[in-house]
Amino acid sequence: MADFDAVWLNAKLATMTDNGSPYGAIEQGALAVKDGLIAYAGPQADLPPFDSLVTPLYDVQGQWLLPGLIDCHTHLLYAGNRANEFELRLQGASYQQIAAAGGGIASTVRATRDASEEALFKLGKDRLNALLREGVTTVEIKSGYGLDLASEQKLLEVAALLEQHHPASIIKTFLGAHALPPEFKDNADGYIEAVCQMLPTLQQLGLVDAVDIFCEGIGFSVAQSRKVFAAATALGLPVKAHAEQLSNLGGSALVAEFGGLSADHVEYLDEAGVAAMAKAGTVAVLLPGAYYFLRETQLPPLALLRQYQVPMAVASDLNPGTSPFCSLQLMLNMACTLFRLTPEEALLGVTRHAATALGLKDRGQLQAGMRADFGCYAITQPAELCYQFGVAPLKQLVIAGSLCRLS
Repeated sequence: MADFDAVWLNAKLATMTDNGSPYGAIEQGALAVKDGLIAYAGPQADLPPFDSLVTPLYDVQGQWLLPGLIDCHTHLLYAGNRANEFELRLQGASYQQIAAAGGGIASTVRATRDASEEALFKLGKDRLNALLREGVTTVEIKSGYGLDLASEQKLLEVAALLEQHHPASIIKTFLGAHALPPEFKDNADGYIEAVCQMLPTLQQLGLVDAVDIFCEGIGFSVAQSRKVFAAATALGLPVKAHAEQLSNLGGSALVAEFGGLSADHVEYLDEAGVAAMAKAGTVAVLLPGAYYFLRETQLPPLALLRQYQVPMAVASDLNPGTSPFCSLQLMLNMACTLFRLTPEEALLGVTRHAATALGLKDRGQLQAGMRADFGCYAITQPAELCYQFGVAPLKQLVIAGSLCRLS
C-alpha cells in the first residue's frame, strides 16, 4: 500500500511535460502528494493502491489540475505610482519632458527610498495575494528602485520577509543596475563600480538568488553589463538581463556568454543573439504587458525563437512605469493576442519554461518528485486560461503539498 498525504481523483491533468499530448494532458488522471512533493501524477487507473480510509481525498469531478503558475519577472516591491505620468503622456507629454520634471523612474526611487519596510511589506503582500488568487505559486521579485546599498538591501530584505510570511515562493533578484541614481548623474561607470561593491555584502546576507541588469541605450552598456556579470559570476550567482527591448545592443548574447538564465523583453533580438541563447540554454522571457502599455510595434522574433527551439517564458513585468499589471492571467491573453503564441506555448511560458528562467528544476510540471505546487481550475480546456480574463476559475491551490486560502 502506498503512503500518501492526500490524493486528487477524477481529474484532468495538464502536466506540461513532454508526454506526446498537447499540454502533457492526461484526461482521466489522479495526483497524489507526500511530504510536500508530487508522489504520483498519471492515469487514475494506474494509481498505486492506498488506504482511502485514512488518506484525505479530493474528488475534482473532471476539473483541470495545472502546475502552480510562475511569474518569473516582476518589480513587485515599490512605493507610489505613476498614474499622473500616464495621464500626462495621454495629453501629449514626452518621456523626456516627464523625466525632466522629476518623473519617470526617479519618482519611484524617491517614493521607495522614503517608504518604510512595513509599508513595502504591506504593498508587496497585497500584490502577491492578487497573483496567488490566479494560481501563481512562485514569484521573482527584483530590487532596483533603491539604487543605493541601504535602499537595495531594504527591498531585498522585504522580499525575504515576504518569503517567510507568505505562501508563495519568492526568488530574490538584485537589479542594482536598473537606472542611474541622482547621486551618480553623468557617471555611469562610477555607479557600476558601486553596484559591483554592493554585491558581496548583499550575497553574504543571503539576499540574492540572481543578478539582473538593464542593458539598453537608456540603461547600461554591454561593457558595463559585463563588469556586473563578472562580479556576480565570481560570487557564484546566476545572471540575466533586460535586453533588446528598445534596440539591439547585444545584451542577450552577453547573457548567453555567461551561461545566464534569461534575456527578458528581446523585441529587437536578432538571429545571432537567438543562436547564442539556444547554444547556452538561455530562456527568452516575453513581457507583453510592457509591449502593450508602451504601445510598441516591434514584435519579439518569435519565428526565430521557435526555429532555434529557445524556451519562451511569459511574465507580468509588474512595475509602476511600463507594466502596472498584477495579473499573470492577463499576460497569458496578451501573449496570445499580441505575440501570437499558442495557448500551449503561453502556458508553458508560465510553468515549465518560467521555472527554467529562474533556474528552478523542482517545479513547473506535474510529475513525481516535483514540488506539489498546483491549482485546480473549473475550466473545460487549458486554453480557457489564455482565452478569458476577469473571471476566477481557480477553485483550489496547493503549495508544497498544503492547501492555501484564496480569500
